[in-house]
Amino acid sequence: MSTMIDDPRLVEERPGLAGIWDGWRRRLAQGEIGQLPVIIGLIAIGVIFTILSNGTFLKPSNLTNLFLQIAAVGTIAAGIVLVLLLGEIDLSAGALSGLAAGVVAVLNVNMGIPSVVAIPLGILTGTAVGAIQGSWTFSFRIPSFVVTLAGMLTWTGALLFILGKTGAINIRDPLILGLAGTFYGGAIGWVLGLVFVAGFAVYVFWGRRQRAAAGLLVGSALTTYLKIAVIVVLVLAAIAILSQDRGIPASLLILIGLIVVLDLVIRRTRFGRYVMAIGGGAEAARRAGINITNVRIAIFALCSSIAAFGGILGLSRANAVYQATGGGDLLLNAIAAAVIGGTSLFGGRGTVWAALLGALVIGSIANGMALLSLEPSVQYMITGGVLLAAVTIDALARRGREASGRA
Repeated sequence: MSTMIDDPRLVEERPGLAGIWDGWRRRLAQGEIGQLPVIIGLIAIGVIFTILSNGTFLKPSNLTNLFLQIAAVGTIAAGIVLVLLLGEIDLSAGALSGLAAGVVAVLNVNMGIPSVVAIPLGILTGTAVGAIQGSWTFSFRIPSFVVTLAGMLTWTGALLFILGKTGAINIRDPLILGLAGTFYGGAIGWVLGLVFVAGFAVYVFWGRRQRAAAGLLVGSALTTYLKIAVIVVLVLAAIAILSQDRGIPASLLILIGLIVVLDLVIRRTRFGRYVMAIGGGAEAARRAGINITNVRIAIFALCSSIAAFGGILGLSRANAVYQATGGGDLLLNAIAAAVIGGTSLFGGRGTVWAALLGALVIGSIANGMALLSLEPSVQYMITGGVLLAAVTIDALARRGREASGRA
Protein backbone atom coordinates (compact mmCIF):
# COMPACT_ATOMS: atom_id res chain seq x y z
CA MET A 1 0.00 0.00 0.00
CA SER A 2 1.31 3.42 -0.92
CA THR A 3 2.17 5.82 1.87
CA MET A 4 1.78 9.57 2.08
CA ILE A 5 5.41 10.05 1.24
CA ASP A 6 5.00 8.24 -2.09
CA ASP A 7 2.04 10.36 -3.21
CA PRO A 8 2.72 11.26 -6.88
CA ARG A 9 1.06 14.64 -6.39
CA LEU A 10 3.96 15.84 -4.26
CA VAL A 11 6.25 18.36 -5.92
CA GLU A 12 9.71 17.04 -5.09
CA GLU A 13 13.23 18.23 -5.57
CA ARG A 14 15.52 16.06 -7.69
CA PRO A 15 15.46 12.50 -6.34
CA GLY A 16 18.37 10.73 -4.70
CA LEU A 17 21.62 12.10 -3.35
CA ALA A 18 21.81 14.68 -6.13
CA GLY A 19 18.55 16.21 -4.91
CA ILE A 20 19.81 16.31 -1.31
CA TRP A 21 23.03 18.04 -2.40
CA ASP A 22 21.17 20.54 -4.56
CA GLY A 23 18.77 21.35 -1.74
CA TRP A 24 21.55 21.94 0.78
CA ARG A 25 23.57 24.02 -1.68
CA ARG A 26 20.57 26.23 -2.49
CA ARG A 27 19.68 26.77 1.17
CA LEU A 28 23.25 27.63 2.15
CA ALA A 29 23.53 30.09 -0.73
CA GLN A 30 20.33 31.79 0.42
CA GLY A 31 21.41 31.92 4.08
CA GLU A 32 18.90 29.24 5.10
CA ILE A 33 21.36 27.38 7.32
CA GLY A 34 18.86 26.37 10.00
CA GLN A 35 20.39 24.38 12.87
CA LEU A 36 23.34 23.10 10.81
CA PRO A 37 26.01 25.15 12.68
CA VAL A 38 24.79 24.11 16.12
CA ILE A 39 24.60 20.43 15.13
CA ILE A 40 28.16 20.58 13.81
CA GLY A 41 29.15 22.39 17.00
CA LEU A 42 27.57 19.71 19.19
CA ILE A 43 29.44 16.98 17.37
CA ALA A 44 32.72 18.88 17.72
CA ILE A 45 32.11 19.55 21.42
CA GLY A 46 31.34 15.91 22.06
CA VAL A 47 34.46 14.70 20.27
CA ILE A 48 36.77 17.26 21.91
CA PHE A 49 35.60 16.72 25.49
CA THR A 50 35.46 12.94 25.07
CA ILE A 51 39.12 12.95 24.05
CA LEU A 52 40.25 15.45 26.68
CA SER A 53 38.34 13.69 29.49
CA ASN A 54 39.52 10.21 28.46
CA GLY A 55 35.98 9.10 27.69
CA THR A 56 34.36 10.41 30.89
CA PHE A 57 32.21 12.92 29.01
CA LEU A 58 30.18 10.21 27.25
CA LYS A 59 29.75 7.96 30.27
CA PRO A 60 26.07 7.25 31.10
CA SER A 61 26.29 8.87 34.55
CA ASN A 62 27.76 12.08 33.14
CA LEU A 63 25.23 12.30 30.29
CA THR A 64 22.39 11.82 32.79
CA ASN A 65 23.79 14.67 34.88
CA LEU A 66 24.11 16.78 31.72
CA PHE A 67 20.43 16.34 30.86
CA LEU A 68 19.46 17.16 34.43
CA GLN A 69 21.56 20.33 34.28
CA ILE A 70 20.01 21.64 31.07
CA ALA A 71 16.34 21.04 32.01
CA ALA A 72 15.77 24.36 33.78
CA VAL A 73 17.93 26.43 31.41
CA GLY A 74 16.36 24.81 28.36
CA THR A 75 12.86 25.48 29.67
CA ILE A 76 13.59 29.15 30.30
CA ALA A 77 15.31 29.36 26.90
CA ALA A 78 12.15 28.02 25.22
CA GLY A 79 10.27 31.03 26.56
CA ILE A 80 13.07 33.37 25.50
CA VAL A 81 12.82 31.99 21.96
CA LEU A 82 9.18 33.10 21.74
CA VAL A 83 10.10 36.67 22.68
CA LEU A 84 13.06 36.72 20.31
CA LEU A 85 10.77 35.63 17.46
CA LEU A 86 8.97 38.94 17.99
CA GLY A 87 12.26 40.81 17.80
CA GLU A 88 12.02 41.65 21.52
CA ILE A 89 13.97 40.59 24.64
CA ASP A 90 13.08 39.62 28.20
CA LEU A 91 15.83 40.26 30.75
CA SER A 92 13.63 39.38 33.72
CA ALA A 93 13.20 35.66 32.92
CA GLY A 94 15.98 34.50 35.24
CA ALA A 95 14.90 36.60 38.22
CA LEU A 96 11.28 35.66 37.63
CA SER A 97 12.15 31.96 37.64
CA GLY A 98 13.72 32.46 41.05
CA LEU A 99 10.66 34.35 42.30
CA ALA A 100 8.32 31.59 41.11
CA ALA A 101 10.46 28.99 42.88
CA GLY A 102 10.30 31.13 46.01
CA VAL A 103 6.52 31.46 45.77
CA VAL A 104 6.12 27.68 45.47
CA ALA A 105 8.48 27.08 48.40
CA VAL A 106 6.77 29.63 50.66
CA LEU A 107 3.30 28.32 49.84
CA ASN A 108 4.25 24.67 50.26
CA VAL A 109 6.63 24.79 53.22
CA ASN A 110 5.71 27.90 55.20
CA MET A 111 1.97 27.91 54.57
CA GLY A 112 1.35 24.18 54.19
CA ILE A 113 -0.41 24.46 50.82
CA PRO A 114 -0.26 21.19 48.80
CA SER A 115 2.20 21.16 45.92
CA VAL A 116 -0.57 20.44 43.40
CA VAL A 117 -1.90 23.91 44.26
CA ALA A 118 1.41 25.66 44.95
CA ILE A 119 2.96 24.76 41.59
CA PRO A 120 0.13 26.22 39.45
CA LEU A 121 0.12 29.34 41.64
CA GLY A 122 3.86 29.73 41.03
CA ILE A 123 3.32 29.47 37.28
CA LEU A 124 0.41 31.93 37.42
CA THR A 125 2.75 34.35 39.18
CA GLY A 126 4.87 34.27 36.05
CA THR A 127 1.82 34.72 33.83
CA ALA A 128 0.73 37.83 35.74
CA VAL A 129 4.23 39.30 35.69
CA GLY A 130 4.61 38.69 31.96
CA ALA A 131 1.22 40.25 31.19
CA ILE A 132 2.10 43.33 33.25
CA GLN A 133 5.50 43.76 31.64
CA GLY A 134 4.11 43.20 28.15
CA SER A 135 1.28 45.67 28.70
CA TRP A 136 3.67 48.25 30.11
CA THR A 137 6.08 47.81 27.21
CA PHE A 138 3.59 48.11 24.38
CA SER A 139 1.04 50.46 25.93
CA PHE A 140 3.65 53.10 26.73
CA ARG A 141 5.93 52.14 23.81
CA ILE A 142 8.93 51.62 26.06
CA PRO A 143 11.70 49.31 24.82
CA SER A 144 11.26 45.81 26.24
CA PHE A 145 14.95 45.90 27.21
CA VAL A 146 14.26 48.70 29.72
CA VAL A 147 10.99 47.33 31.12
CA THR A 148 12.33 43.82 31.65
CA LEU A 149 15.60 45.17 33.08
CA ALA A 150 13.49 46.99 35.67
CA GLY A 151 11.58 43.74 36.15
CA MET A 152 14.81 41.82 36.74
CA LEU A 153 15.70 44.16 39.61
CA THR A 154 12.16 44.17 40.99
CA TRP A 155 11.65 40.39 41.01
CA THR A 156 15.10 39.83 42.51
CA GLY A 157 14.06 42.10 45.37
CA ALA A 158 10.69 40.37 45.64
CA LEU A 159 12.41 37.01 46.11
CA LEU A 160 14.55 38.43 48.92
CA PHE A 161 11.40 39.86 50.51
CA ILE A 162 9.36 36.63 50.53
CA LEU A 163 12.27 34.54 51.80
CA GLY A 164 12.67 36.83 54.78
CA LYS A 165 15.56 36.70 57.23
CA THR A 166 16.20 32.98 56.81
CA GLY A 167 17.20 33.46 53.20
CA ALA A 168 16.56 29.84 52.23
CA ILE A 169 13.77 27.26 52.26
CA ASN A 170 14.37 23.53 51.93
CA ILE A 171 11.88 21.41 49.98
CA ARG A 172 10.69 17.98 51.10
CA ASP A 173 7.51 17.57 49.07
CA PRO A 174 7.77 14.37 46.95
CA LEU A 175 5.87 15.83 43.97
CA ILE A 176 8.16 18.83 43.67
CA LEU A 177 11.30 16.76 44.20
CA GLY A 178 10.04 14.16 41.76
CA LEU A 179 10.15 16.60 38.85
CA ALA A 180 13.94 16.25 38.75
CA GLY A 181 14.29 13.10 40.82
CA THR A 182 12.21 10.67 38.74
CA PHE A 183 13.78 8.44 36.09
CA TYR A 184 12.30 6.02 33.58
CA GLY A 185 14.40 3.02 32.70
CA GLY A 186 13.89 -0.46 31.33
CA ALA A 187 10.82 -1.17 29.22
CA ILE A 188 9.17 2.17 30.08
CA GLY A 189 12.13 4.09 28.68
CA TRP A 190 12.10 2.13 25.43
CA VAL A 191 8.35 2.54 25.02
CA LEU A 192 8.67 6.30 25.52
CA GLY A 193 11.42 6.42 22.91
CA LEU A 194 9.41 4.47 20.36
CA VAL A 195 6.37 6.67 20.94
CA PHE A 196 8.48 9.77 20.34
CA VAL A 197 9.99 8.34 17.15
CA ALA A 198 6.58 7.31 15.82
CA GLY A 199 5.15 10.74 16.61
CA PHE A 200 8.08 12.44 14.89
CA ALA A 201 7.61 10.34 11.76
CA VAL A 202 3.90 11.17 11.61
CA TYR A 203 4.68 14.85 12.10
CA VAL A 204 7.24 14.85 9.25
CA PHE A 205 4.86 13.09 6.86
CA TRP A 206 2.02 15.41 7.84
CA GLY A 207 4.17 18.49 7.28
CA ARG A 208 5.21 17.15 3.90
CA ARG A 209 1.60 16.72 2.82
CA GLN A 210 0.72 20.20 4.12
CA ARG A 211 3.49 21.77 2.04
CA ALA A 212 2.40 19.82 -1.01
CA ALA A 213 -1.22 20.89 -0.53
CA ALA A 214 -0.04 24.52 -0.45
CA GLY A 215 1.86 24.04 -3.69
CA LEU A 216 5.27 24.42 -2.01
CA LEU A 217 8.42 22.54 -2.93
CA VAL A 218 9.08 19.54 -0.69
CA GLY A 219 12.30 17.66 -0.14
CA SER A 220 13.01 14.39 -1.87
CA ALA A 221 11.66 11.16 -0.37
CA LEU A 222 15.22 10.11 0.45
CA THR A 223 15.78 13.31 2.43
CA THR A 224 12.69 12.64 4.52
CA TYR A 225 13.64 9.02 5.18
CA LEU A 226 17.17 10.04 6.15
CA LYS A 227 15.84 12.67 8.54
CA ILE A 228 13.65 10.11 10.29
CA ALA A 229 16.46 7.54 10.33
CA VAL A 230 18.84 10.01 12.03
CA ILE A 231 16.29 10.80 14.74
CA VAL A 232 15.61 7.08 15.30
CA VAL A 233 19.33 6.36 15.73
CA LEU A 234 19.89 9.33 18.07
CA VAL A 235 16.85 8.60 20.26
CA LEU A 236 17.53 4.89 20.58
CA ALA A 237 21.22 5.49 21.26
CA ALA A 238 20.37 8.04 23.97
CA ILE A 239 17.95 5.61 25.62
CA ALA A 240 20.50 2.78 25.48
CA ILE A 241 23.13 4.97 27.14
CA LEU A 242 20.85 6.49 29.79
CA SER A 243 19.43 3.06 30.64
CA GLN A 244 22.89 2.04 31.81
CA ASP A 245 22.61 4.64 34.57
CA ARG A 246 19.34 5.77 36.19
CA GLY A 247 17.23 5.98 33.06
CA ILE A 248 15.56 8.88 31.24
CA PRO A 249 15.12 11.90 33.56
CA ALA A 250 11.52 13.06 33.94
CA SER A 251 12.71 16.68 33.68
CA LEU A 252 14.14 15.94 30.21
CA LEU A 253 10.82 14.45 29.11
CA ILE A 254 9.03 17.54 30.45
CA LEU A 255 11.38 19.83 28.51
CA ILE A 256 10.95 17.88 25.26
CA GLY A 257 7.17 17.72 25.73
CA LEU A 258 7.04 21.48 26.29
CA ILE A 259 9.11 22.14 23.19
CA VAL A 260 6.93 19.85 21.06
CA VAL A 261 3.77 21.68 22.17
CA LEU A 262 5.28 25.14 21.64
CA ASP A 263 6.63 24.11 18.24
CA LEU A 264 3.16 22.99 17.17
CA VAL A 265 1.70 26.29 18.39
CA ILE A 266 4.25 28.41 16.53
CA ARG A 267 4.36 26.39 13.31
CA ARG A 268 0.82 25.05 13.00
CA THR A 269 -1.59 27.61 14.47
CA ARG A 270 -2.85 31.01 13.39
CA PHE A 271 -1.45 32.53 16.57
CA GLY A 272 1.99 31.18 15.71
CA ARG A 273 1.80 32.62 12.21
CA TYR A 274 0.90 35.98 13.75
CA VAL A 275 4.00 35.81 15.95
CA MET A 276 6.28 35.09 12.98
CA ALA A 277 4.60 37.81 10.91
CA ILE A 278 5.12 40.42 13.63
CA GLY A 279 8.74 39.40 14.05
CA GLY A 280 9.25 39.67 10.30
CA GLY A 281 7.70 43.13 10.11
CA ALA A 282 5.40 44.64 12.73
CA GLU A 283 4.01 47.38 10.52
CA ALA A 284 3.20 44.95 7.71
CA ALA A 285 1.50 42.66 10.21
CA ARG A 286 -0.56 45.54 11.58
CA ARG A 287 -1.68 46.51 8.09
CA ALA A 288 -2.68 42.89 7.49
CA GLY A 289 -5.19 43.22 10.36
CA ILE A 290 -3.21 41.52 13.14
CA ASN A 291 -3.67 42.97 16.63
CA ILE A 292 0.05 43.16 17.26
CA THR A 293 -0.30 44.55 20.81
CA ASN A 294 -2.41 41.65 22.05
CA VAL A 295 -0.14 39.09 20.43
CA ARG A 296 2.94 40.68 21.97
CA ILE A 297 1.40 40.80 25.44
CA ALA A 298 0.32 37.16 25.11
CA ILE A 299 3.86 36.11 24.16
CA PHE A 300 5.39 37.97 27.11
CA ALA A 301 2.87 36.33 29.44
CA LEU A 302 3.65 32.91 27.95
CA CYS A 303 7.40 33.50 28.18
CA SER A 304 7.14 34.42 31.86
CA SER A 305 4.90 31.42 32.58
CA ILE A 306 7.48 29.13 31.02
CA ALA A 307 10.29 30.86 32.92
CA ALA A 308 8.35 30.33 36.14
CA PHE A 309 8.04 26.63 35.40
CA GLY A 310 11.75 26.51 34.61
CA GLY A 311 12.38 27.98 38.06
CA ILE A 312 10.26 25.21 39.60
CA LEU A 313 12.32 22.58 37.76
CA GLY A 314 15.44 24.25 39.14
CA LEU A 315 13.88 24.19 42.61
CA SER A 316 13.27 20.46 42.26
CA ARG A 317 16.88 19.75 41.34
CA ALA A 318 18.38 22.01 44.03
CA ASN A 319 15.94 20.77 46.73
CA ALA A 320 15.80 24.33 48.04
CA VAL A 321 15.40 27.97 47.11
CA TYR A 322 17.99 30.59 48.09
CA GLN A 323 18.45 34.32 47.78
CA ALA A 324 20.64 33.70 44.73
CA THR A 325 18.10 31.43 43.00
CA GLY A 326 17.45 32.69 39.47
CA GLY A 327 20.54 34.87 39.55
CA GLY A 328 24.12 34.32 38.45
CA ASP A 329 24.52 33.29 34.84
CA LEU A 330 21.10 31.63 34.50
CA LEU A 331 19.57 34.38 32.35
CA LEU A 332 22.68 34.77 30.21
CA ASN A 333 22.82 31.01 29.60
CA ALA A 334 19.13 30.93 28.67
CA ILE A 335 19.51 33.77 26.16
CA ALA A 336 22.72 32.24 24.86
CA ALA A 337 20.99 28.89 24.41
CA ALA A 338 18.22 30.48 22.36
CA VAL A 339 20.65 32.37 20.13
CA ILE A 340 23.20 29.58 19.77
CA GLY A 341 20.35 27.24 18.84
CA GLY A 342 19.67 29.35 15.76
CA THR A 343 17.00 31.87 16.79
CA SER A 344 17.60 35.20 15.11
CA LEU A 345 18.00 38.29 17.26
CA PHE A 346 16.36 40.26 14.46
CA GLY A 347 13.02 38.47 14.92
CA GLY A 348 10.86 36.34 12.67
CA ARG A 349 13.31 33.43 12.30
CA GLY A 350 13.99 30.42 14.46
CA THR A 351 12.29 27.42 16.04
CA VAL A 352 11.51 26.43 19.60
CA TRP A 353 13.80 23.43 19.12
CA ALA A 354 16.60 25.99 19.19
CA ALA A 355 16.15 26.09 22.96
CA LEU A 356 16.97 22.39 23.33
CA LEU A 357 19.90 22.45 20.90
CA GLY A 358 21.33 25.63 22.41
CA ALA A 359 20.91 24.33 25.95
CA LEU A 360 22.76 21.17 24.93
CA VAL A 361 25.63 23.29 23.59
CA ILE A 362 25.81 25.52 26.68
CA GLY A 363 25.37 22.57 29.04
CA SER A 364 27.92 20.42 27.23
CA ILE A 365 30.52 23.18 27.31
CA ALA A 366 29.95 23.81 31.03
CA ASN A 367 29.90 20.10 31.82
CA GLY A 368 33.03 19.37 29.79
CA MET A 369 34.97 22.26 31.29
CA ALA A 370 33.95 21.14 34.77
CA LEU A 371 35.28 17.65 34.02
CA LEU A 372 38.57 19.25 33.00
CA SER A 373 38.57 21.43 36.16
CA LEU A 374 39.03 24.64 34.19
CA GLU A 375 38.96 27.95 36.04
CA PRO A 376 35.64 29.88 36.02
CA SER A 377 37.37 32.73 34.20
CA VAL A 378 38.24 30.42 31.31
CA GLN A 379 34.72 28.96 31.27
CA TYR A 380 33.16 32.42 30.95
CA MET A 381 35.50 33.43 28.14
CA ILE A 382 34.89 30.24 26.15
CA THR A 383 31.11 30.53 26.56
CA GLY A 384 31.26 34.17 25.48
CA GLY A 385 33.28 33.24 22.41
CA VAL A 386 30.73 30.59 21.41
CA LEU A 387 27.89 33.11 21.81
CA LEU A 388 29.75 35.68 19.69
CA ALA A 389 30.31 33.07 17.00
CA ALA A 390 26.60 32.19 16.98
CA VAL A 391 25.55 35.83 16.63
CA THR A 392 28.09 36.33 13.85
CA ILE A 393 26.74 33.31 11.96
CA ASP A 394 23.22 34.71 12.36
CA ALA A 395 24.32 38.07 10.96
CA LEU A 396 26.10 36.46 8.00
CA ALA A 397 23.06 34.27 7.28
CA ARG A 398 20.83 37.33 7.35
CA ARG A 399 23.16 39.04 4.87
CA GLY A 400 22.86 36.00 2.59
CA ARG A 401 19.05 36.10 2.80
CA GLU A 402 19.04 39.81 1.99
CA ALA A 403 21.25 39.20 -1.03
CA SER A 404 18.86 36.51 -2.27
CA GLY A 405 15.79 38.65 -1.51
CA ARG A 406 14.53 36.31 1.28
CA ALA A 407 15.17 38.44 4.38
